[in-house]
Amino acid sequence: MRLVLLSDTHRMHDKITIPEGDVLIHAGDFCGHGTPNQARAFAKFFQSLPHQHKIVVAGNHDRCLESEPALAAEIFTHCHYLFDSGVTIDGIRFWGSPWQPWFLDWAFNLQRGPALQAKWDLIPENTDVLITHGPPRGILDKTYSGEPVGCDDLRAAVERIRPRLHVFGHIHEGYGEMILGPTKFVNASNCTLSYNPTNPVVIVDL
Repeated sequence: MRLVLLSDTHRMHDKITIPEGDVLIHAGDFCGHGTPNQARAFAKFFQSLPHQHKIVVAGNHDRCLESEPALAAEIFTHCHYLFDSGVTIDGIRFWGSPWQPWFLDWAFNLQRGPALQAKWDLIPENTDVLITHGPPRGILDKTYSGEPVGCDDLRAAVERIRPRLHVFGHIHEGYGEMILGPTKFVNASNCTLSYNPTNPVVIVDL
């Protein structure tokens, strides 16, 4: 199964070369300011792509999907919108969640500690591919200043669940891949720190 991984396209999805594959995954921040029109435009583009299966989670810039949750079911009619939920495709179990530690005044923010841990406690133990918008602590999560800003409780959940792949974005400067134990981690942010959509799409074969 070939997975095609995107994140943080910020309305510039049409400027990114998207390779062929079996499952197209977007880990959030497809909007700029999170208006319904921006979300609709992305959904139309995303669903027009030829990949057989498509999965998307929201990010902190996708504000309208937090304020109007029913909008997701309306616009993502031909793909899997995961909101603390999962889907199984050809025996591979995917789980997606939009939350991250409180970040300015954007969407899908929760305070560190019990509020976030409760979300990560929902992740099934048999998850193969975990998709979150934000990174776990200490993994591809450093800002331009070198500060790691990922979620400690997400890191603990990943170490407990041991998925084959964990895909995220949010921290543009953290773009890249690494392997730790049984898990491959991918920060798939397509936009750079200066919001140029020049980071290539990542492909992972399972």
